Amino acid sequence: MDLFTSVKEEHIQRNAPLADRMRPKTLDEIIGQDEILAQGKLLRRSIEADRLNSLIFYGPPGCGKTTIASVIAKITRGYFSKLNAVTSGVQDLRKLILEAEERLGMYQQHTIVFIDEIHRFNKSQQDALLPAVEKGVIILIGATTENPYFSINSALLSRSLLFKLNPLTEDDIILILKKSIRDNERGLGNYNINISQEALKHLARYAQGDARIALNGLELAVVSTPPDNKGVRVIDLKTVEESIQRPAIMYDKTGDQHYDVISAFIKSMRGSDPHATLHYLARMLDAGEDPRFIARRIVVHAAEDVGLADPQALVVAQSAAQAVDFIGLPEGRLILAEAALYIALAPKSNSVLKGINEALMDIKKGKIGTVPKHLRDNHYKGAKELGHGNEYLYPHDYPDHFVKQHYLPDILKDKKYYVPSQEGQENKYIKK
Repeated sequence: MDLFTSVKEEHIQRNAPLADRMRPKTLDEIIGQDEILAQGKLLRRSIEADRLNSLIFYGPPGCGKTTIASVIAKITRGYFSKLNAVTSGVQDLRKLILEAEERLGMYQQHTIVFIDEIHRFNKSQQDALLPAVEKGVIILIGATTENPYFSINSALLSRSLLFKLNPLTEDDIILILKKSIRDNERGLGNYNINISQEALKHLARYAQGDARIALNGLELAVVSTPPDNKGVRVIDLKTVEESIQRPAIMYDKTGDQHYDVISAFIKSMRGSDPHATLHYLARMLDAGEDPRFIARRIVVHAAEDVGLADPQALVVAQSAAQAVDFIGLPEGRLILAEAALYIALAPKSNSVLKGINEALMDIKKGKIGTVPKHLRDNHYKGAKELGHGNEYLYPHDYPDHFVKQHYLPDILKDKKYYVPSQEGQENKYIKK
């Protein structure tokens, strides 16, 4: 590295955002993720010994995936290379692998390749990595915000150690903020800052586990606040309320956040909690979820969780699905909210679900039997001679349009698939 390059990088670092300047340089500087980085943990031992296998770091934004990779880059004796899955193609990968092979053959130096947002690599790009990972030509470190079981090839995943990183806690983020305020070299220590605990808590709370959001909000609050007559920059709650970025919605429409939030939405309706139902509905709508997908889930659970305890639930849900498709958003949010609340507040019964599932299970087990003769079709020539339909009792010929007779096949004669609950209207549907 020449003098010009060194000065240039120093200038870039000095003018980088606070979140980048405060990125930890050692394992001991990392705050949070003790589950995988505490003394004695496998990952920490592997990093300190410089004996890494291929790794996949999976977790939400701002939790430390890139930070851990950058610490590895400083510790390792191997050659460290970095790619971004958004801007790199198969040709970049092939060139990198060729250089890694030459480096290993000529200097016996292994190559560590960090790929940020690895979930954005398509199948062919991931396949291009596989032979090099398998042969140990490169040690892969991938970072992803999406569930790797959905977004990364199983073959590549099976050859890597997967580490799940958790969102930073509010206490973790407050520690990071205080550290940046004290740091004279990389942080804001050269400013005379007086920040209230209330303001720190607000930054930590609205960061939603993402240290970058909190640090960027703090930096904006500090640099935009003029010092008072004593040279002190007073940062109070009002100041950070104006400077904090809108928290990123933790929701991805194809990965585990999608499944987690829709699962919570469904379970909230089933659990008769209207407040949680509206919360998860709002999260999905705000994140841009397809309203037709939401409507379909409401329709399903009108039958699954309410059923005949309130048959109107299915009518409301189906009407809502059609109305949302006709009207669209943003007005469609009202229709979805009404239908979801109807399901949440309705009496609950899963007798429909249990009944059809048990019937299907018996069919799969071969419990089918023959249709009783009196129920068979007798509209073709010779059917009556076979006894088909001869002893059938026509219900409309009897009081209340009902008469007891045997309908199930003989091997299921006493089977009861539909067992009504005591909720809502359901109990009235069984004839005594």
